[in-house]
Amino acid sequence: MAWTSLVVAGLFEVFGVTMINKLHKDRSWQALSLLVLGFGASFFFLAYAMETLPMGTAYAVWTGIGASGGAIAGMFFYNEVKDWKRIMFITMVLGAAVGLKLFS
Repeated sequence: MAWTSLVVAGLFEVFGVTMINKLHKDRSWQALSLLVLGFGASFFFLAYAMETLPMGTAYAVWTGIGASGGAIAGMFFYNEVKDWKRIMFITMVLGAAVGLKLFS
């Protein structure tokens, strides 16, 4: 259950980062509310996962999901560069997160 919670925390982190970009463009109360909700939920699920998982592993996986997911969301929703080098490094970050799970 802790790993599921950690993945959910990472997905909420991606949502929060996406809402930062939306808030930057729209300056609406809705975007601000969704940003606070996304990061709040992310921290809640991260804290729950850290009751079981080691802090270093949980934090590394959480930031890996957030960083990779944010980059992927930028590529798909905000027309950021989609070259093979960027995709390769995102894959490496996700691979490192999977490696931490396998050896924790």
